[in-house]
Order: sequence, then C-alpha cells, then structure tokens
Amino acid sequence: MIIAIGLWTLSVDAITQSVVSTDVDADSIRLSLLTCAPGKKEIYSLFGHTAVRYEYPKKHIDLVFNYGIFDFDAPHFIWRFVKGETDYWLGVTDYQRFVAEYVYYNRSVWQQTLNLTSEEKRKLAERLVENARPENRIYRYNFLYDNCATRPRDKIEECLNSKIHYVGSDKGRTFRDIIYEHTPANEWARFGMDFCLGPEVDKQIDDRQKMFVPLYLMSYFASATITDNDGGDERPLVSGTCTLVEEEKADDSGGFPLNPFQTALLLLFIVAFITAFGLKKRKHIWGVDVVLFAAAGICGCLVAFLAFFSEHPAVSPNYLIFVFHPLHLLCLPFVIRREIKGQKSLYHLLNILVLTLFMLLWVIIPQRIDLAVLPLGLCLLLRSANNLILSHKKAK
Repeated sequence: MIIAIGLWTLSVDAITQSVVSTDVDADSIRLSLLTCAPGKKEIYSLFGHTAVRYEYPKKHIDLVFNYGIFDFDAPHFIWRFVKGETDYWLGVTDYQRFVAEYVYYNRSVWQQTLNLTSEEKRKLAERLVENARPENRIYRYNFLYDNCATRPRDKIEECLNSKIHYVGSDKGRTFRDIIYEHTPANEWARFGMDFCLGPEVDKQIDDRQKMFVPLYLMSYFASATITDNDGGDERPLVSGTCTLVEEEKADDSGGFPLNPFQTALLLLFIVAFITAFGLKKRKHIWGVDVVLFAAAGICGCLVAFLAFFSEHPAVSPNYLIFVFHPLHLLCLPFVIRREIKGQKSLYHLLNILVLTLFMLLWVIIPQRIDLAVLPLGLCLLLRSANNLILSHKKAK
C-alpha cells in the first residue's frame, strides 16, 4: 500500500502554478484513480497501492498525487513503526516516473477515469494541492483505517456536490479474511500478521471498511453511482477504465520451502524426540529449554508491547499472550537453575495449566489463531511436562 521515498517529487509552488491557476480550463482536466497491483516480495507492497492522476493535456501536465510516501531513513523509523507512530505524506510526482516504477517491478496499473463535473474537478485539484503543502501533507498512517487507499477516496467524496452510492459486495467478511486473500503466496508474512493482530480484525466489516485495500476500492468505484442531492439523475462515478501497465507472468518460486505450520510440526517432532531421549536417560537437556523459552519470551515481548503500548489498530487484546509472553524470558534463569539442580519448578506447572486451558478453549476464543501456534505451544508444554516428570523421578 505504500511506496518508498525514492520517487521524485515536485515542489508545491510548481504544482500550484500548473494545477490551480486561474487560466486552467476545468473542462479539459481529467482526474483518475490509479490502482497498482500487489507486489510479490516486500511486505509493504502485498496489498497494492492507490494514487490520483491529474491530466491537463493543454499544458502537457500529467501528475500523480501519492499518499504512500515514507522514508526508511527517517530517525527511529523502525521504533516508530512498531509503536504505530510512523508518519506518511502526500507526494506529487510526474506520471511517467510513477508508472516506470511499476513497469520495473512488473506490477499492473489500472486507471479509472472519474466522471466529475468541472466544478468537482476544480475542487478535487485544489484539495489535493492544498493537502500537498508541507504544513498539510503529513498524516499518521493507519494500516486499516487511514492509508493510501482511504485518503484518495475521502478527498474524492469531499469534492462532490452529490452523494456516492456504493454497491454492496459479499457480506460476512472480516479484515483478516481480506488479509488472507492478499497473502496466499506469502504464508510467512500472513503468519507474522496473524501473530500481531487480535480479535478486532475478526469482526465483520461493512463495505466502506473493505476499501482499505486498493483492489477493493477499485471494485467499489467501478460500480458506484453519483446521485444529485435533490434526488435527480444518477451518473456513474467512473466513466472509463483502462490498463496502463500489464503485468507479465513471472516465476514466483523460491523462498523458504516450508510454510509456518510445516516448520512448527518439524520443530515439534524434534522437541518430542529430544524430550523422549532425555526421559529415557533421566537427563535435563536444559539447552533445549533455553532456546525454546527464550524464543517464546522474545516473541512474547513483541506481543505484549503491541498490546499495551503500540498505537497500531487491532493489536490489543491479543490472546496469543497466553502462549507467548515475556515471563518465559524473565523467569528463564531461575527455571534453568532449578532444572540443573533437579528441582521442581512451579513455573512449569503453571505453564502446563495455562497452555492446556488455552488449547481446550481454542475453538471459542474470539480470535482466529494460525494453526502453527498449536505445535509451537505443544513444544513448550512438552518441555514443561518433561521438567516435572524428571524432577519427580529424581525426588524418589
């Protein structure tokens, strides 16, 4: 949904002079919604992109207003991104430069020409230019509710003298359903998003909320109509659609050979084998516990931070905190110390109880949880059970 800052941007003064000057013939302006196909690799490109194109052939002006500009090199970018405090902004670029990037990355681009009156065109152009000024262009990006797709939609709606009617699509969809639609070939990215997103994304959403994804916005615009405020004639919002860049078929093979569930199953098999070996030899193979519980604790720190401190939407609450939590990491030195001494650990007993309860209540938890979490949780449960069994045997 977002594009790196590498795109060339024009100065606001140049834009103002060329777009909203008094000698511009609004009838000759063409404004279009550009929808860019999802990318294949970068996680920020998996959902596609939206922009607004401004054409004024009389003066050979062809610009793209792009709400997806961000800067990887901005101070504390990663920290602010995790906290949900990353700012994005509206940039303006030459059309040819904009399209060249999608040709280079082999991503389709579609154009929907907006069926606007002269007054509406002028209003939209003025709003876009005003929004592109340095003091107005920055906004707090929100993946679900305020992004590069929702911003152009809102600006287009604001400039209309009439009301847009969107034709409803299939009901019962959730944010997570739509996220899954856009990550079929990138299961690790989907697993990562599942890991961070809580039950808010599992609630049914309305048609307007679905427009957070560019392809959905394009679909809704294709069938939308504009009705005059006095209940008069209707006109389609889009007067024509064309393909600007056609994606060529490419080999999508590569990447990690196992998906998250297969990887988790393999890990469970390895942990079960080591645990069985340790029980047979009556040995605490505590190195395994260090790796497993440290990893679970680090993941738990991320879940806890997002749930309690981040401004990101839909990350709190998150029921995965019952499986992955910071206590795994904080209590690890004390737990390992007791294991080395062959002593029972209350922590392992509590961990077994919590994990067992979580798995028993899995089907009624109001959050869709990735199936890979089950074997990962079983790994932790097995190691906790191993500790109690060996400690009991040594106590005899």
